[in-house]
Amino acid sequence: MIGRLTGILAEKNPPQIVLDVNGVGYELDVPMSTFYNLPAAGEKTKLLTHFAVREDGHYLYGFLTEAERFAFRQLLKVSGIGARTALSVLSGLSVGDLAAAVAQQELGRLIKIPGIGKKTAERLLLELKGKLADATGVSLHPAVDDSKQDISNALLALGYNEKEAASAMKQLPADVSTSDGIRAALKLLSKV
Repeated sequence: MIGRLTGILAEKNPPQIVLDVNGVGYELDVPMSTFYNLPAAGEKTKLLTHFAVREDGHYLYGFLTEAERFAFRQLLKVSGIGARTALSVLSGLSVGDLAAAVAQQELGRLIKIPGIGKKTAERLLLELKGKLADATGVSLHPAVDDSKQDISNALLALGYNEKEAASAMKQLPADVSTSDGIRAALKLLSKV
């Protein structure tokens, strides 16, 4: 198993790089979050790696931080998620944003990632719940209380987009119950 590589960055062709380690060029696939933070070609860098052996070949994936590698490995454990999709997720969201989206069960943020549909996003939310927050330090508790989250989810389920739901949510009192909040939000949205 190859856990870390240190060498000269020989090539950068998104999403792949070539890292020259003592004359041996290692080809690695990296998420865009890592790619954009790499030094210029010809400079020395260190990458944490995930080595995968499959029927059709051996693959190396590189990451600048342990949190990225941990998130990648957690994503691979989700049924139906392969390395390409995991890289796509980490390219679309930072590890902190991914952990926050999972902790707050934000389906909309995951669906915006290319290659992630509604069913895959739902599976990610279900199977990653509680697994990313420990490593990333993101709170497991949503930023809004449960009734506000329920109101927002109800509005989204009724066909309103996130912007409309957020606009209505801002106008609601802080201590509103779920049922009263939904009624009030619908009244506000019907005036628009």
